[in-house]
Amino acid sequence: MNNLSVDHMLGIKYLNKNDIDLIFQTADNFKKIINQPIKKVPSLRDVTIANLFFENSTRTKLSFELAEKRLSADVINFSSASSSVKKGETLLDTVNNILAMKVDIIVMRHPNPGASVFLSRNISAKIVNAGDGTHEHPTQALLDSFSIREKYGEVAGKKIVIIGDILHSRVALSNIYCLKKLGAEVGVCGPSTLMPKYLDSLGVNHFSSLNAALKWCDVANVLRIQLERQDVQLLPSLREYSNVYGINKKVLDSLDKQITIMHPGPINRGVELTSDVADSEHSIILNQVENGVAIRMAVLYLLSIKKN
Repeated sequence: MNNLSVDHMLGIKYLNKNDIDLIFQTADNFKKIINQPIKKVPSLRDVTIANLFFENSTRTKLSFELAEKRLSADVINFSSASSSVKKGETLLDTVNNILAMKVDIIVMRHPNPGASVFLSRNISAKIVNAGDGTHEHPTQALLDSFSIREKYGEVAGKKIVIIGDILHSRVALSNIYCLKKLGAEVGVCGPSTLMPKYLDSLGVNHFSSLNAALKWCDVANVLRIQLERQDVQLLPSLREYSNVYGINKKVLDSLDKQITIMHPGPINRGVELTSDVADSEHSIILNQVENGVAIRMAVLYLLSIKKN
C-alpha cells in the first residue's frame, strides 16, 4: 500500500496499522536524506503549506517548518497573537482568507479540541493536527513510536509506561492509541487527580507507584505537569509531585534492568526528570527531536500525494 487511508492527519484514532507502517517506512527514507550533506529534496516543490499556531509552540512549530523546507515547500507562518483573530475574526474566516492565497496544506495547533476536525469538514485543503487542546497530537505519538521502533527494532510486545499529567495531555492519548495499534502494552502512572476517567475503556495498566511502573516497563515516556491547563489546583505542590513521581539517577540505579527514558518536551528539569537522567545514556530525548522532522516530512509528503 502506497497511500494513506485518510485524507487528513487529524488524530491517531483515525489511522490503521497499515497507515502507521507506511508513515514509518517513508520516514526511514527521509531520515537517510536529512543525515546527508544535502538535506533537501524537491518532493513538495509546488506545494504551499500554512502553519497556523493559535497556541505557543517552539519544538513542534520549528520541526514542522524545517520538515516543510526540507521538502522544498513554500511556507507561510501564522501567529494568532499578531493576527485579525485578536479583532474577533472567526477561525473559518481566517483560514478561508489564507486559502484564497492558494494554500494546499494547513498545519494547525489550536486550544479547542476538535478544531482540526471542524476545519477538515469545511475547507478543501489537507489538514494536519499539530495539537488540539487536550485531545490529540498525532505526529508526536508517531515520532515517539518511531523512536521506540528505532531503539528496539519493533514496538510490538514492548511495555511502555506514560508518567505524569495524563488528564491534560494530548500526547498521552495519541500515544496510547498509537502504541496499542502497534501491539505494545501500555501503562500509565501518576496522581489519581491527573488520571482521566476514560482510561479504563482504553485497556491500559494503571500504576499508582512509580517504582512498580518502572520495574514493569521497557520504556518510560515522561510528561510535564501542565499547570497552564489546570483550572483548579490538582497537586499540593510541584515539589511534592517530584518527590513521589520524579525520576532521578538514584531511582534508575535501584532498578535491576536498564530502561529507556523519553520526553516530548519541554522538560521541567528537577520536577519530572533530573538533568542526570534527561542527559544520560538511558535517554533518547534528542533522538525524538531528530525523528520528529523525518516523521513530519513523511506525513506531509503522503498527504500531498493522496487524492481526495
